[in-house]
Amino acid sequence: MSYLTNTLDNLVHQTAFFNLTVGNFVMIIVALIFLYLAIAKEFEPLLLCPISFGMLLVNIYPDIMLHIDQSANGVGGLLYYFYKLDEWAILPSLIFMGVGAMTDFGPLIANPKSFLMGAAAQFGIYTAYFGAVAMGFNDKAAASISIIGGADGPTSIFLASKLGQTDILGPIAVAAYSYMSLVPIIQPPIMKLLTTEKERKIKMEQLRPVSKLEKILFPVIVTIVVCLILPTTAPLVGMLMLGNLFRECGVVRQLTDTASNALMYIVVILLGTSVGATTSAEAFLNMATIKIVILGLLAFSFGTAAGVILGKIMSKLSGGKINPLIGSAGVSAVPMAARVSQKVGAEADPTNFLLMHAMGPNVAGVIGTAVAAGTFMAVFGIF
Repeated sequence: MSYLTNTLDNLVHQTAFFNLTVGNFVMIIVALIFLYLAIAKEFEPLLLCPISFGMLLVNIYPDIMLHIDQSANGVGGLLYYFYKLDEWAILPSLIFMGVGAMTDFGPLIANPKSFLMGAAAQFGIYTAYFGAVAMGFNDKAAASISIIGGADGPTSIFLASKLGQTDILGPIAVAAYSYMSLVPIIQPPIMKLLTTEKERKIKMEQLRPVSKLEKILFPVIVTIVVCLILPTTAPLVGMLMLGNLFRECGVVRQLTDTASNALMYIVVILLGTSVGATTSAEAFLNMATIKIVILGLLAFSFGTAAGVILGKIMSKLSGGKINPLIGSAGVSAVPMAARVSQKVGAEADPTNFLLMHAMGPNVAGVIGTAVAAGTFMAVFGIF
């Protein structure tokens, strides 16, 4: 009888109910909210589904992220090994290759002025940097946090790893990916606040056709120029342009398909679940995380606003030929930000088609955020 009693007692105490804290329950609720947004509202489900499920797993079973040094048998938790690929910057670089293989740089090549709006949208990054320093973060932590303003999860993970900020990498990554997913909620109010209905109704001229030669030369030239100036950007910019070269050269269709489909989605699963698994209650529910989330939101908002404001200036200088809404797409969230520009423009005039025009600043923002990360690494002497 005592054997049966002890067995039942052991089984009961092996359940998670006896080990969960109030913080764990809070994070489980947050994970369920994220799952709801991903599935019911379709807010970037490819990102939110794995992130929220990783969040759910780690707060029910913390040992799934057990560090190898803390393990009694020298074996870490499953998602710990996924996370090491984040820390080593392997997954962020592979994500960039997949993005490059899926991205058409034609709108940017056809309208080089788009680079300016992509650059303007990086204003939020530098604003957040000084804000983070003012809040008490050290220089490297402030730089890592500020990249959230580019709404670029892979670059945020890459820079935090390179600058040795692994203790805050989890909150940074979750904030960056969350804001990427919430672009359709965060950006429209800012865009409407800064533009008039007349400006939102501006129809832009059709972009010129871009030749195949231009599309092939673009990734090669960008790689040479950017990586010669900032060699530290090679893992991101290099992989982005390699993926794009696969797409545009037309002779490696199998590599293009692999990079943009199978490999890309495998990496998204690994990266998303491991990022979500960094949000244990102990690591996430603290004042530093709250500051990071607030700074990230401010950075993203300032970046969006800066892109729209430059768009307004360019609209004036062009005699009303540029719709300032496309400036908001200068953040690095591809292609979500471009879709939001299209949506807000279509609300003002259903016949307005801004998507391809917005893709110019959008892909410029990807390059711009990587350059911003490379600049911080150069400043801090990281190679």
